[in-house]
Amino acid sequence: MEIPVEFIEKNVKLRGRLHRISERGLEIEHVPITLPIISSLQRRWNSDGLLLIRLAGVELTPDGTVWLKEEVKPPQMMWFQLLGRKDSALDCLVVVSKGRFSSICLNEEILRRGLGKTVRIDGLAHESQIYWKLHKRLLRAELKAVRKNKGIWKEETLIEKLKERIRNNRYMQKLKQFATWLSTRL
Repeated sequence: MEIPVEFIEKNVKLRGRLHRISERGLEIEHVPITLPIISSLQRRWNSDGLLLIRLAGVELTPDGTVWLKEEVKPPQMMWFQLLGRKDSALDCLVVVSKGRFSSICLNEEILRRGLGKTVRIDGLAHESQIYWKLHKRLLRAELKAVRKNKGIWKEETLIEKLKERIRNNRYMQKLKQFATWLSTRL
């Protein structure tokens, strides 16, 4: 399915149904919003395939992909705001409804949990207001994960670091070898 260039330039929000999640991104079927006045025009523009959607400004980790597969299940409905196109994939801000009155932005939630890193948002001009607004939101979400030591930002505690140093110490390894040698001799 081909999205018109004007839709991407205007950062249009579209609605879709999730089909599957792969390493390449989310595969979503566009579901047009039905309005009685323009329903005849909508029939002409039918969705004939799946859109490959990537989370704009987010570099997913393997744990992030696993979390996404657990959190979002087909045929869940979602909204996605078109921000750019790279090859056959669309870079989007993806919002999923969580109950009747709440929703989450998957881009931000993944960063907030430390399951990805913030990267440059392809397709948007750096001078544009929307670029800096979105980039700032994503950086704030990532900063929360950094401050709370979540996901990829988790640091070892002092005790864990100390255990690792003792375990890898050359003299401790020789002492262990000597102890095993001694126990076989007795």
